[in-house]
Amino acid sequence: MYLCPMSYITQNQQSFLRKLGIENLNPMQEEAGLAISSSDNVILLSPTGTGKTIAFLLPILNNLIFDCTEIQALIIVPSRELAMQIEKVARDMGTGYKINAVYGGRSGSQDRLDLKHRPAILIGTPGRVADRLRRDNFSTDHLTTIVLDEFDKSLEVGFEKEMTEIIHALPKIQKRILTSATQEIQIPDFVGLQNPVQIDYLDQVTSKLTIKKVVSDTKDKLPTLVQTIHHIGNQPGIIFCNFKDSIQRVSKFLKENKIDHGCFYGGMEQKDRERSLIKFRNGTHQIIIATDLAARGIDIPEIKYIIHYHLPIKSEEFTHRNGRTARMNADGTAYIIQWKEEDLPDFIDEIETEELSDAPIPKRSDWKTLFISGGRRDKISKGDIAGLFFKQGKLHKEELGIIEIKPDCAFVAVKASKAKKVIEQVNNTRLKKKKVRVSII
Repeated sequence: MYLCPMSYITQNQQSFLRKLGIENLNPMQEEAGLAISSSDNVILLSPTGTGKTIAFLLPILNNLIFDCTEIQALIIVPSRELAMQIEKVARDMGTGYKINAVYGGRSGSQDRLDLKHRPAILIGTPGRVADRLRRDNFSTDHLTTIVLDEFDKSLEVGFEKEMTEIIHALPKIQKRILTSATQEIQIPDFVGLQNPVQIDYLDQVTSKLTIKKVVSDTKDKLPTLVQTIHHIGNQPGIIFCNFKDSIQRVSKFLKENKIDHGCFYGGMEQKDRERSLIKFRNGTHQIIIATDLAARGIDIPEIKYIIHYHLPIKSEEFTHRNGRTARMNADGTAYIIQWKEEDLPDFIDEIETEELSDAPIPKRSDWKTLFISGGRRDKISKGDIAGLFFKQGKLHKEELGIIEIKPDCAFVAVKASKAKKVIEQVNNTRLKKKKVRVSII
């Protein structure tokens, strides 16, 4: 892939990127950064997975006043997972600025604690940000930049009341940045966007997405779904359903057919949603069944396929779902399971039919996920955890997988064959100054 030279990047920003393992920006990030640095109103359109978060964070960081003790930039997102993802990226940059996220599912007391000392950048969902603006007596005099990430979702009718309230509460806004992987809505007047510069890469990123249909002879498509999973084999993928009840029904059927998987939808407890994504990221689960909540803004690795068990009603959600695979220049396949009496919607062109092979059930994952009852607030690092598992847990390097650290806990992938023995050896031991419990989730 061609990479642009970082012509507008400062030495500090180069350091931020190196901490993320990025050597150069791609053309979209370069152009977007220049536009955001020089213009007050920018619309950034680029497919899922092209790095829009980096594209807007770098110029925002460049404009922050280091010794300012008030919030200077606000990033509004449509889901808590996207808020958490942006917060993680910003923190991993090691900028020296305080950055916090607020969203539903978090306690109000934790919000108040985080906002007692103001972050330079606040990230949040519309409802929670509006609530904090109502409840917390903090100054907005220095809050001059607002980002509406995935604006086609955050400006939908359901968020209009909160979005109007937020923007009216921020009289000092000078810079407005709107991003999306689709462009399907009219931007409301209350956003205050005037003569925006538009950066549009929607048709310029080469995607190797293949869309195929699998025909089901019966209206109940569950047996065809299982056969499709067998046909695809051991590859990471997402099964999309339209309703949580459908997810529960599909999940029950996959369990009966001994297919390991996770679930992800709005009605789940926040803790369970996070753990589903963690187990998907570290390979404990190869498959996750999800609503459109997983179609955008979640932190997951490259996946090889998605399955539309149900098709979405709107074309933009079809685009966002498909954007989970074949990201950037990678290849991937979107399968549509279609009952033979069912018509495809107008937004889908004629597509190839996939003939399913008679394949065996995919093998179970080699990994298990362990929970550790200590995290960032206990000054525990990934190196501390790896050291404990290598030295006291007696694991070899290839038997330890991805480590994820949260404020109050951590999660570790270990080879399934070693999980029980490792727990016996490291449970109730000390990490730094904290005695931790270790268990399988």
